[in-house]
Amino acid sequence: MKVAIYGQFYQNTTSPIIKRLLQFLETHKVTFTIEANFLKMLQENKAVNKNYSTYSSHKELDKSYDMLLSVGGDGTFLRAVTYVRNSGIPILGINAGRLGFLANVQQENIETFLQLVLEKKYKISKRTLLSLSCTPKVDSISEINFAMNEVTVSRKDTTSMITIETYLNGEYLTSYWADGLIISTPTGSTGYSLSCGGPILTPEASSLVITPIAPHNLNARPIVIPDNTVLKLKISGREENYLVSLDSRIASVKNESVLTIKKTPFKINMVEISEETFLKTLRKKLLFGEDKRN
Repeated sequence: MKVAIYGQFYQNTTSPIIKRLLQFLETHKVTFTIEANFLKMLQENKAVNKNYSTYSSHKELDKSYDMLLSVGGDGTFLRAVTYVRNSGIPILGINAGRLGFLANVQQENIETFLQLVLEKKYKISKRTLLSLSCTPKVDSISEINFAMNEVTVSRKDTTSMITIETYLNGEYLTSYWADGLIISTPTGSTGYSLSCGGPILTPEASSLVITPIAPHNLNARPIVIPDNTVLKLKISGREENYLVSLDSRIASVKNESVLTIKKTPFKINMVEISEETFLKTLRKKLLFGEDKRN
């Protein structure tokens, strides 16, 4: 078995996790390579004291890799997606952060769950991504132009709202007058969209969610649309620019630019262990349906 390791360093939690992870891989003679910047952080913080094989670009992760292990929180998992891209390499998240909705392997279960991985006792949950193109072109989002959670537009350098003219498959929907707009995948429906009043979608749902951020028109509510819909957004406001984010990556875009958002032709393969399914994580992490009377 051959795996890639990617992560972010958290002072109090990453060291014991990475030590146990590397010990397990070495004991079971698993071939592995570590993202170069992550290894440098581990060495600087004395979490590891020797050199390992490294990679530094998505181009180095070919089909010879069986899996990528993401060590960190959900944000780390989303950044790991930018290394996997359309290669089809499955991603397993090991949680060193707080919530751990995507990175749902907890520290106490590392060896148990990795053993299940070695025995191929896991499922693949295919996750939809969104692509973004901008007219005129914005260089900072032209290469990594996809998001696993959501594409968001929001105001910049102002407290004034922006107007988001929205079209679905070429047909006018409405003009949102709000702080911003979230276009969410089923994976992202439990993130930013949820905190703004959007619904939860199961990962298998062939749908997207449009969720306004603090809309001034009170009858503007989140709407669920088919995931084969092509969205076009035209944003205007008092400032010359507004912000566009693809998960954690942010770019400044000029007013009147046209954004086109649609489903990518590829999906991300997320490793799912039977003990940590989406519904179990929903109950455990978000306390879904929690009622002390039950």
